[in-house]
Amino acid sequence: MRIAIGADHRGVNLKATVIKLVTDAGHSYKDFGTFSTESVDYPDIAKKVGEAVASGDFDRGILVCGTGIGMCIAANKVKGIRAAQCYDTFCAVRSRQHNDANILCLGGEEPLPQMAEIVNTFLTAEFEGGRHQPRVDKIKAMES
Repeated sequence: MRIAIGADHRGVNLKATVIKLVTDAGHSYKDFGTFSTESVDYPDIAKKVGEAVASGDFDRGILVCGTGIGMCIAANKVKGIRAAQCYDTFCAVRSRQHNDANILCLGGEEPLPQMAEIVNTFLTAEFEGGRHQPRVDKIKAMES
């Protein structure tokens, strides 16, 4: 898979870990920034990653900010994005299985010990479709 990755200044350190997890799992990635701890506006990064995923150029995305909340809110404003903020593997797997989430949002200020499992779960879990498809279709219809 091709993964779009981005972080603001509060998530830039965890982003390096995420990139290693993605490459260790055999995926390719593009880093949409930021590249330092100098203050940036997270909506700008979320928009870049969101548009890259929504366009189909990337299969999934991962965004990191201080809490993951701001990135999640901003990314979900991009048509075609279903971003999920996940703090455990249960949320990561359900976000994929039931919601067909295409961007994972993480908090970088307090990295969780199970961060690797959350990222790997998000990247390997598949959308179940079936009874969940009409619900995802309703979300898509809300965007028009």
